Amino acid sequence: MTMATTTAMTTAMATDAQVLKLVQWLSPAYPVGAFAYSHGLEWAVQSGAVTDAASLRDWLADLLDHGAGRTDAILLAAACNAPDAAALAAIDATARAFQPSAERLVETTAQGAAFAQITAAIWPADLPGFTYPVALGRAARLHDLPLVLTARMYLHAFTSNLVSAGIRLIPIGQTEGQSVLTALTPLCAAVAEAATALTLDDLASTAFLADIASMNHETQYSRLFRT
Repeated sequence: MTMATTTAMTTAMATDAQVLKLVQWLSPAYPVGAFAYSHGLEWAVQSGAVTDAASLRDWLADLLDHGAGRTDAILLAAACNAPDAAALAAIDATARAFQPSAERLVETTAQGAAFAQITAAIWPADLPGFTYPVALGRAARLHDLPLVLTARMYLHAFTSNLVSAGIRLIPIGQTEGQSVLTALTPLCAAVAEAATALTLDDLASTAFLADIASMNHETQYSRLFRT
């Protein structure tokens, strides 16, 4: 079965209400403050590692395939499948420990806390302020949302936010930015499909330059973004 067929079947199994709830949760309008974070991209642009649409696409592809994209999808899946509160707390502790810099820890905890607060206020439920992928995975379980679809849409929103940051930082045009996002959409689906079948034992990250970028951003003189 091809990836395209699998993706189509996964979407078909989700109800309109489930899809629209995920669209709302992962929309730029959902108040988690994603627009404030560049995930180290701001330093990558200043240092010359990312200079145009092509290098932005390559940078984000590495993040998805070898960095936070893959690890977040694994953590999201673990949280969605967690059997109890103790397991959730352990998954969240792992997610925090896995952050390579102080800024990246702020990025995931602040967004996770905001997501949990607004989601629990609109759909009352016990949703603690976990790290972002853990909070989303737990919310997906509480609302009976399809795991793979949740992970795909999370990675697409993650990528879209960084494309938006790249448009402002490099800068590139809106059309170029959307071309980058379109090119990376199949990778979002593929990474989500693979990562949600893994466990915490499979956690690993080799996007070392992105990790270093987040560390260097902490002392960057002029900054538009929090990370």
